[in-house]
Amino acid sequence: MRKLLRIDCSSRIVGSHSRALADYFEKNWVKANPDGNVVSLDLAKKQIPHIQNQTIEGFYTPLGQLSPEHKKATALSDKLIEELKFTDDILISSPLYNLNIPSNLKAYLDHVVRVGHTFNINKDGYHGLLENKSAFLVTVKGGSYKDTYMEQYDFQEPYLRAILGHMGIKTREIFSLEGSSDAKLLEHNKIAVQNSIALSFKKQNNDIK
Repeated sequence: MRKLLRIDCSSRIVGSHSRALADYFEKNWVKANPDGNVVSLDLAKKQIPHIQNQTIEGFYTPLGQLSPEHKKATALSDKLIEELKFTDDILISSPLYNLNIPSNLKAYLDHVVRVGHTFNINKDGYHGLLENKSAFLVTVKGGSYKDTYMEQYDFQEPYLRAILGHMGIKTREIFSLEGSSDAKLLEHNKIAVQNSIALSFKKQNNDIK
């Protein structure tokens, strides 16, 4: 049974374009995986705390030497990583806040990007431990960035692709809605992104056949 981990991080619970497009993606995913399971993690509703000193100490303390305080400080990280390990597909929906991802998503990633658990280091450098997983990104930007001078200021998509790859997770597709603050562009661009999502699943179904 295939599993999808859906992560939303928009501070807007109502009226969020990233959440609406994630809903559309999930609908298509469920249709393509009728026996699949969807696990939702809403970072606006379930606040992930920023990592503290004891959490970092716990990350770098050998298992047999962990104090009760370290175990408590790393318990959330353990839980989130376990959830990530036992998923097949990952859907992250993210608006662009101040040229990058929202801080709640960064807090989540700080808990799951962990040496010895999701990545390791050898003589050749870093290598991810979470292989055979696919990530799908739904990103939303108020302005237009692609193929404009503003593209150099987009740290959202490059960062997500890089940090997921750091853990061995391949970003399969990015569905980006731009110009969400422009009423003239919004509806047209939203339909285009929905069409891209639908086409992606159509191609996947054809590949399976």
